Amino acid sequence: MNRRSLVALGVALAAAAGLLGLRQLVVDRDPLDRLSQRPAGEWTAHEGSWWFPRGGPYILGFESPRGDASLEIDGREVARGKGIQTERVVFPEGAHAVSFTAPPGARLLWHPPGRRGALELEYVPPSSLSADAEFDHPGASPLDGVFAILLALLALALALYLARDGLRRIDRRAAAAAGIVVIVALAIRLVDLGGAGQTWDEDVNWSAGRNYVTNGLALDFSPASWVWNYQHPPVSKYAAGIGAQLADGYGPARAVSALLVALACGLLVFVGRRLFSLRVGVLAGAAAALTPHLIAHGKVVGHEAPAVLLWTAALLAALCVHDRLDELADRALTRRLALRLAGVGALLGLAVSSRFVNLLLAVVVGAVLLLQAPAALRRRTLAWGAALVPLAAVLVSFAIWPRLWDAPFAHLAEAWAKLKVPHSPEPFLGAITNDPPRHYFLVYLVATAPLGILIGAAAWLGRAAVLREKGSITVALLLVVPLLVLFSPVRQDGVRYVLPSLLALALAAAAGVDWLAQLAARRVRIAEPRLFAGAGALLVVYLAIVCVRIHPYYLDYYGEQVGGPAGVAAHRRFEIAWWGEGIADAIDYVDRNAAPGARVHKGCVEPSHLTWLRGDLWQREARRAADADWIIVYQPSWRKCPLPPDALLVHEVSAQGAPLARVYRRDTLKRR
Repeated sequence: MNRRSLVALGVALAAAAGLLGLRQLVVDRDPLDRLSQRPAGEWTAHEGSWWFPRGGPYILGFESPRGDASLEIDGREVARGKGIQTERVVFPEGAHAVSFTAPPGARLLWHPPGRRGALELEYVPPSSLSADAEFDHPGASPLDGVFAILLALLALALALYLARDGLRRIDRRAAAAAGIVVIVALAIRLVDLGGAGQTWDEDVNWSAGRNYVTNGLALDFSPASWVWNYQHPPVSKYAAGIGAQLADGYGPARAVSALLVALACGLLVFVGRRLFSLRVGVLAGAAAALTPHLIAHGKVVGHEAPAVLLWTAALLAALCVHDRLDELADRALTRRLALRLAGVGALLGLAVSSRFVNLLLAVVVGAVLLLQAPAALRRRTLAWGAALVPLAAVLVSFAIWPRLWDAPFAHLAEAWAKLKVPHSPEPFLGAITNDPPRHYFLVYLVATAPLGILIGAAAWLGRAAVLREKGSITVALLLVVPLLVLFSPVRQDGVRYVLPSLLALALAAAAGVDWLAQLAARRVRIAEPRLFAGAGALLVVYLAIVCVRIHPYYLDYYGEQVGGPAGVAAHRRFEIAWWGEGIADAIDYVDRNAAPGARVHKGCVEPSHLTWLRGDLWQREARRAADADWIIVYQPSWRKCPLPPDALLVHEVSAQGAPLARVYRRDTLKRR
């Protein structure tokens, strides 16, 4: 690293310190400072109002370092004790009197309706507390969001500056094409951003992310502050947490996911250009932008969006490692090579810190580095790469996750112990199982890829067999290596764990279309570029139609080759109604039509924590369908739900003919 780079690093660190210092001055350090305070022996009684944004069940409580702390809401004691104490209580929307008597260092915790309970709690933001019942942006911490965004932009600016030499040599046409792909991909994902409703783990990622960002900005690195959602590493939660500061809802955090996947589609343009040609890269980026499951995971608060971006960025960085090294003297060459390899390792560390399974990325970048290395540099690449790539990855992973700072091996073991437990059973090829065979992910990859993509990929296989290019070998690595997750003891969640393989399919389809255009140009009197443009446009139009037909339930997309969503549902081939899509629509129907105080049965819904009914409907929840006025059924194509004989189907949520959720009404007045 030269002097200018060191100066830039110093300036960036100083700017970050300045931002964090300014944050301590302008943002409330302790939310309890928003309440009035009076002495209560050695402790303090904090009193005032607490704003509850929605009616329904709340998880309310606190974390107290010692003693017998006490929390009262509207004069009713909700929780008492030390450590983490919580209670589930139902409250209407509005301001409620709060009295919290606790020692220094205690803090309030909660989950309002719309987020999951007890295991993954949130810190109560200062904006939700008030001494005089006046609230500004309750449920959000917009200033913290601004500071987090500024820090993220600062890190991005530093990375761009350190990569300035390579950026100066970027092909302007490629940059313009990549920019257009990013804009289109982002727009597609932002349209009807929350249309599918809340999905299973969004609340957990959102809540833990908000806590993580709050901790980081407050410079709180104590072990107890980093236990939230400890089974997953932090990068995806940092991304979600930035959006979570801006609003009491998932919209901004989902928009962050949309941006990350859109950037991955843009980077795929450069990857395709490196491996084949610019036109292949542009078509690959467009195909990825319109692939349903890549759209789906750009619309939810999850671990997948950062993983998709980091796989693409690390692959591109590996492809660029040996650029123009032959122009340098030997010592300068070694130094530049070492720095670039360390950069690849840093991206690998970020990827693993987004999801543990991304350790498979090491296989891809390692193979690509050796495949792309000139013969004269292969041995040096191997030696330096074997040392620097894993070292940089480990250092980055350790540095950005404070939970590892005190007991890394013990905490990693805790995470694995929780991750290796399978979820509830799901349908797979007609059977209901939570232990599917090892070909599970390969079958899901074929089932969830649009048929047009598979046809293009089949043409790429012919190209790879005939031409035997390095580019095709790299695509094959990107396609196959993520599937090695099949050796994990947990096989679940469809295509979610192998999304990088969808990027490979987009590259393969574009390369296949390119090869078909080359072959056709030899037999017809049409110029090859026109043939490619026509075939590429046909693929893009096909994918656009696919997306329009499945919108907004992209997570439940299946290709024509397996009968589409309707065929999958009819034959129980795969999981349909994937992790909550469509529940919000069913709940909205009940909320709009149910009489005040009606009894609703939602025992036939999994995930049940997404059934956030109207506030008054929580008071008389029906434990049995026989006692209900309204019944909500989820995943009706493969989950059995015993219904009373007088239950009348009044609303159905479907995705391309596959039922996701159903609402039944019973005429209880006549029955009585």
